[in-house]
Amino acid sequence: MRLQKTLFLIFFCLTCPLAVAGIFKGRVTDPQGAGLAYANVYIKNSTLGTATNEQGYYQLNLTPGVYPVVYQYVGYKARVDTVEITSEPIEHNVTLQPDVYSLNEVVVRANEKDPAYAIIREAIARRRYYRNEVAAYSCRVYTKGLGRLLKVPNRVMGIKVDEVKPGIVYLSETVSEVNFRQPNKTHERMLSSKVSGDTKGFSFNRASRVNFNFYDNLLRIPGLSERAFISPIANNALLFYRYKLMGTSVDNGQMVNKIKVTPIRQNDPAFSGYIYILDNSYRLHSTSLKLTQKSQIEYADTLRIDQVFGPVQEDVWMLFSQKLTVQFDSFGFKGNGYFTTVYSKYNVVPAYQKPPAAPAPVTATSPIAVTQPEPPLPKKKQLRKLAKKKLATLPVDTKMPANELMRVEPNANKRDTTYWSDIRPIPLTLEEQKDYIHKDSLQKVQESKPYQDSVDKRANKFEVGNLFLSGFRYRHSFKRYSISVDPLLAVLNRNSVLQYNTVEGTVLNVGVQYRKWKAENPEKDLTITPTIRYGFASEKLYGKLQVQYNYNPHRFAHLALEGGQFVAQYNAAEPIAPFWNALYTLLYEQNYLKIYQRTNLSVTHRSEIRNGVYLVGALEYADRRQLQNATDFTFKDYTNKQFTSNIPVNAELPDASFTRNQALVGSVTLQLRPGQKYINRPDEKWVLGSKYPTFRLNYTKGFSKILGSDVNFDRVSLNVSDELDLGLVGTTNYSAQVGTFLNSKQLWLMDYKHFAGNRVLYAGGFGGFQLLDYYRYSTRMSYLEAHFTHDFNGFIFNKIPLFRRLKWQEVVTANYLHTQQTKHYLELGVGVEHIFKIVRVDFFTGFQSREKVGSGLRLGFGF
Repeated sequence: MRLQKTLFLIFFCLTCPLAVAGIFKGRVTDPQGAGLAYANVYIKNSTLGTATNEQGYYQLNLTPGVYPVVYQYVGYKARVDTVEITSEPIEHNVTLQPDVYSLNEVVVRANEKDPAYAIIREAIARRRYYRNEVAAYSCRVYTKGLGRLLKVPNRVMGIKVDEVKPGIVYLSETVSEVNFRQPNKTHERMLSSKVSGDTKGFSFNRASRVNFNFYDNLLRIPGLSERAFISPIANNALLFYRYKLMGTSVDNGQMVNKIKVTPIRQNDPAFSGYIYILDNSYRLHSTSLKLTQKSQIEYADTLRIDQVFGPVQEDVWMLFSQKLTVQFDSFGFKGNGYFTTVYSKYNVVPAYQKPPAAPAPVTATSPIAVTQPEPPLPKKKQLRKLAKKKLATLPVDTKMPANELMRVEPNANKRDTTYWSDIRPIPLTLEEQKDYIHKDSLQKVQESKPYQDSVDKRANKFEVGNLFLSGFRYRHSFKRYSISVDPLLAVLNRNSVLQYNTVEGTVLNVGVQYRKWKAENPEKDLTITPTIRYGFASEKLYGKLQVQYNYNPHRFAHLALEGGQFVAQYNAAEPIAPFWNALYTLLYEQNYLKIYQRTNLSVTHRSEIRNGVYLVGALEYADRRQLQNATDFTFKDYTNKQFTSNIPVNAELPDASFTRNQALVGSVTLQLRPGQKYINRPDEKWVLGSKYPTFRLNYTKGFSKILGSDVNFDRVSLNVSDELDLGLVGTTNYSAQVGTFLNSKQLWLMDYKHFAGNRVLYAGGFGGFQLLDYYRYSTRMSYLEAHFTHDFNGFIFNKIPLFRRLKWQEVVTANYLHTQQTKHYLELGVGVEHIFKIVRVDFFTGFQSREKVGSGLRLGFGF
């Protein structure tokens, strides 16, 4: 279990220092001598800076000279010291005094609010201006992330946890460079990466993973919440926040307003804490904000964001440092973590000729000011042209791949200790030093055969409970292979060892998977899966062999082969899980599973031929035979029920039975995702989605008279699907497919176009139709199907106290099908998800040509 994957966050980025530098270090403390964690330390009128560590220590590498050094910490008076740097190490300790935010006598007239509202209105009026004030920039970012476990459960969902222990589970540092240009083009390049205990691995840190830009209206916290959260200076922030002016202070000659922000309703998607806003310009000076479980964040108790901004040019401010702190308690795991990020070496191209005109200062004693009109803003095209024109002024390569968001350099993990000592702006704490030493030394032991054999011995220990829930796996880590056996009863997994159906009776279906992977890249692997199947009622033995070779993770390329004699569902997508079919057959005398015998040999190849363009080709030759029921055993015999024939009922066929036939069928699928964003890592490629839909064009051909093939048909289809982020209202997923048979001279039911129906309680991931018969409306003609799901992410339920406390979320669904036989078939569903965090329950009603045809509950999973 790699729990550290759940504890990563953000960074920004650029170049390494080239000049010979002197070491400038020290400690920042409060008046009581306690270290101020993550205080900002930077050179005045420059973008050189760092932050202190958890104990208040800092370090900067500077070329010899005299520097004015600014020490800044939210809630404390900033301090500027002049320091002379030589080639010898210089230690400079400072004590910061708590800032006193004076609040003059406030005169609030009738029907007037706190003076903070006037300041906030001015900040809102300039929000978009400050968001777009930079046409292009480059920067360096240093990120350090750490995750600790304070408590670890013995088991999670019945699975034993024995590989994870309390202590630091994730410690990583990265140095990266970022290039940005308007309107929203960012490219990151990770130059160096250090992961405790994994010298061959690469960090998961990424700046755009969580971009906490409070000049945006909405902010998202991936991994902790599906909701979007409203910035305290969003256009509609006054509908969600209360504001109180706590006082003003002077920082480097500029007045700073300290404003307390509180959600109007405690369960609103809003932050609480403090924002600091400069007088006159009304831009953000710093933030100290947090989210709690009342805000409906998941898997964490508290998320805290502290930011400090500073000038990089006259009238242009950028983020200097950010600290993210998380306290979490979920599934029995308790712990905390942080990500601290230092931005430096900014090279900025302003987007505007001059800053917006500022009104007269708003003071605590002045009446509420009239909001000034928002300064005129360039359009997106103007920003793009301006950025392109000025990019030549940047001293770095600004050529960005069209859709590559990040590239990890192949040698990023090969930096030595000297490099990190020189480049690291935040000193390691004693705890972090010990973790690096311990885990790096332990890694050498962990890579040895005796150690891996001892770990495998514990992990490979047989437990009866796992045999039922997850099956059995034997792993040989040193030789890099594993062997796994399917579970006896798989509620979620389609591959169960023990099955039951009316065609074969009790079934033993034993599948064994052998996987072999490469040491340099585990994503390159070979999987061999032989499966033996025996039906005790039919007294027939079947067997098949599946082989898949993943040979290029950067192209998602794999080659798959399958051959043997086995049973198959008429719908190759296998909509009916064996466990649920057996349950309904034995308890309710309903045998939904319909299968036939297939002796086949097939080959499938898939690859990305260019970014966002995938090509899948498949060819299969099969000998197909009809099967009949061999048993009518059931636990309870219902007088008004009897088992149906193994021949499916279809509206287009008076009789769906068939005689033995042979089929040579090929298909080609072209998938296109325009504008697909991705991350390029040395070992693989990560796809991050696109603002455009995904298009799939499929052509399937049944070849006649080749190798004795009896089929003769041609089918084409076009599918469009996408996920839409609608902000506070939730997320919409949709897909639509239209298709037709250009030729249907000779084919059988298994060659028809099938639709994902469902007749049982279990709905899995709620894909497809939930009340439709599995085969009744399968077609050899034209069709149109569409699916729509909208997750409100608590937009409605958060206003209902009980549902809010339970953290349940609402979802609506619509499924539509049109064929010659169905006419207009529509399913409408309403549901609740996140029950016990993972369960989803929906109620569906079906209509056919406006007439109600059925309804029912469906149970599945909705994380």
